[in-house]
Amino acid sequence: MNRTYWPTAAWHEAPPESVGVDPAGLAALDHEIEAGYRSINGIVVVARGCLVYERYGAGFGPDDAHDVASVTKSVTSALVGIAIAQGHIEGVRQKVLDFFPEVAPQPQEALKRAMTIEHLLTMTAGLYWRTGARAYEPLLERMWRSPDWVASILSLPVLERAYGTFQYNSACSHLLSALLTRATGQSARAFANEHLFAPLGMAEAGPAPCPPAPQHSAAGPAGQRGSASCGPDWPEDPQGISTGGWGLALRPRDMARFGYLYLNRGQWDGAQIVPEDWVEASLAPHTPGYGYQWWLRDLDGLSAYSAIGRGGHHIFCVPDRDLVVAIASKPAGRWRDRWSLLEEYIIPSVSA
Repeated sequence: MNRTYWPTAAWHEAPPESVGVDPAGLAALDHEIEAGYRSINGIVVVARGCLVYERYGAGFGPDDAHDVASVTKSVTSALVGIAIAQGHIEGVRQKVLDFFPEVAPQPQEALKRAMTIEHLLTMTAGLYWRTGARAYEPLLERMWRSPDWVASILSLPVLERAYGTFQYNSACSHLLSALLTRATGQSARAFANEHLFAPLGMAEAGPAPCPPAPQHSAAGPAGQRGSASCGPDWPEDPQGISTGGWGLALRPRDMARFGYLYLNRGQWDGAQIVPEDWVEASLAPHTPGYGYQWWLRDLDGLSAYSAIGRGGHHIFCVPDRDLVVAIASKPAGRWRDRWSLLEEYIIPSVSA
């Protein structure tokens, strides 16, 4: 795609019809959100590089950041790709325990010794874990209560029946953050500020304390921390490891910037921020519907992918429509599916 500008300093705003978007469709979207999606605190629609629709609720505005829950996982994945390109990490086939020499598996734990970075990225590591409805992870709270999260994760057995099979597991994502720190000497937050957020014009993420137990707190991965005027931040575990699987707080416009980076195959204003081959690998179905910490879906012949967080946070990307949609939501144990907004209102409004 030939880009005439990059939204590093600011998004270009344009009348929808000027970039092939039907204003009536966006009006219908607005009505639908008002009628049935009151938990959406912010939504940004970017078509052909221009911001064509933006809406905020509950007292929030464009300068307010939201804890985007497991959208964090897709950012962590990007950082691993950048670290590989910089030579800090050998590649996705490198063994996880290479980064944790203090861990000495028992002789019978051959699968734990064989576990690779790619197993973590694709959530096929086989670590003992339980996942319930809406990706509820009861063992995540046990990890949170431990004094050393990484040691707690690495003490889990690897199950032969689960090894190589997808199971949603936020502990895998936290291990990615930990090995990134071991490899680069920087926290994921510091590494992202320097090598990802700054080049894109995203607001720098500040430090934040160890987050509350994620499944039972409104300040956990289901929504924003604090009230309006909350700035971007990224919490860390007791050892100072940025939470790899949840907790990053972003502004909706910056969420859209991150999606726009992937829409442009990792390239930004003449610089390759995330390697193109990493973007391709991340968006390939390593297991059905899942890449490297990205969710994949076919929408009536249109390929789409999304970073998704509990509570209704999304960064949707639809390459064939040159479209990015970012949604930030309030904390919720149950929430209405956001894919329907994309399928029924947004995509039909954007010309091919």
